[in-house]
Amino acid sequence: MFAVLKTGGKQYKVASGDVLRVEKLDAAAGDKVQFNEILMVDGEVGAPFVKDAGVQAEVIDQIKGVKTINFVKRRRKHSSKRTKGHRQQLTLLRVTDILAKGADKSGVKAAIGGAGVSVAALDAAAPKKAKKAAAKPEPKAEKAAAPKAEKKEAAPKKAAPKKAAAKSDGDDLTQISGVGPVIVKKLHALGVTTFAQIAAWSKDDIADMDDKLNFKGRIDRDEWLKQAKELAKG
Repeated sequence: MFAVLKTGGKQYKVASGDVLRVEKLDAAAGDKVQFNEILMVDGEVGAPFVKDAGVQAEVIDQIKGVKTINFVKRRRKHSSKRTKGHRQQLTLLRVTDILAKGADKSGVKAAIGGAGVSVAALDAAAPKKAKKAAAKPEPKAEKAAAPKAEKKEAAPKKAAPKKAAAKSDGDDLTQISGVGPVIVKKLHALGVTTFAQIAAWSKDDIADMDDKLNFKGRIDRDEWLKQAKELAKG
């Protein structure tokens, strides 16, 4: 007997005794898990899943996949290159049993979305979720009428302070290639708001900023100082 199961957005055709690697599950080596999203088993095709079917497996180990190298190059006036490696976290399993029926009463924790949850717990949680969903529309309806009118009146008052804040924030540091909104927030938190400040950094300042921003040489690599000097001239 074979079955086709779905986990981690992928489909696997398995038989009893098969060893396979799937997207990481929240389980330790030796744990027994059950996959309940079964697309096909014993010739029966689900719509989309076969009711009360399951595939049970034993976790052999938590492993990492083959390392992949990602290379990114920005073709701009101030070009930059970046190489980054990645190893996908996986779970190594051995299929122990294929259930055409009775999976809901097996008592084995289910491997759903990478987290082990018992089937009984899922069934018990379903009515609670339905009650919460039914109760939510009433408070939403009450909030819908009043806030709309308040937002229209408050909008003109909020517009002026935003413009004033933008003028007092210093230079637009995102004009430096390699500096995005997230990095700008970090620089502002460190007291760096202008091109002139960056252009005046010493080697010690650069090393200090590399450590604080966790850049590992990116400031020199992207030539921040050179860019800042040019932008500071206007």
